[in-house]
Amino acid sequence: MLKIIALALASAALAMPAAAAPAAKPNIVLVHGAFADAAGWGPVISILQRDGYEVTAVENPLQSLDGDVANTKRVVSNQTGPVVLVGHSYGGAVITGAAAGNPNVKALVYVAAIVPDANEPVAAFLGKYPTDLGTAQDVDKGGYVSIKRDKFRSVFAADLPEGDTAVAAATQKPIAGSAFLASVPVAAWKTIPSWYVVSKQDHALSPDLERFYAKRIGARTTEIDASHVVFISHAKEVAKIIEEAASSTR
Repeated sequence: MLKIIALALASAALAMPAAAAPAAKPNIVLVHGAFADAAGWGPVISILQRDGYEVTAVENPLQSLDGDVANTKRVVSNQTGPVVLVGHSYGGAVITGAAAGNPNVKALVYVAAIVPDANEPVAAFLGKYPTDLGTAQDVDKGGYVSIKRDKFRSVFAADLPEGDTAVAAATQKPIAGSAFLASVPVAAWKTIPSWYVVSKQDHALSPDLERFYAKRIGARTTEIDASHVVFISHAKEVAKIIEEAASSTR
């Protein structure tokens, strides 16, 4: 009798479907904006890595929008499995173009970012939503734009320590002015779920413009009382939103 019961239990166990393995976490790809480089993502990277994510921060040359999109596409294509693509500031325009047509990109996260529509210049709404950045720019003989060092902290990173912003001002990465006149042919946010972080104390990109972008793309939006570099001053909150987007892909 016991043998019959054991055989029955064994047969039932074999008939049961195997438990599905947990879905792998998506890769996170971070894209910096103008006047900055990939190293600025350091605080966010540390949190994401601690939580088990594979993270890559793209280093873009900022010489042209097409070039930055192509460079980001290359990095994304080297990822294995699903990707969450994150862009800050001008980097929002870059990820909007770079994610288009790539089925591995499952979510977009815009952090105080410019989010253009297809064939819409990056700077299309900057004049309508002016900020202090408009009077704090230096343009060199090669047409590259940077922020005046004495204005850098107040415009770009007012909620960071003065010592840190002095270094950031000295090491800022200028961007070709022509990049702001360029556009992408396809807007990835039309087919990929999006998240948006609004920086409420932003003096480089208008918070109202950020809200406009977030509403236009139907993003899940979070507002944080921070400067333009919210991903540094509020790294925990930004990392949490990126992880929320990542969880949605699983």
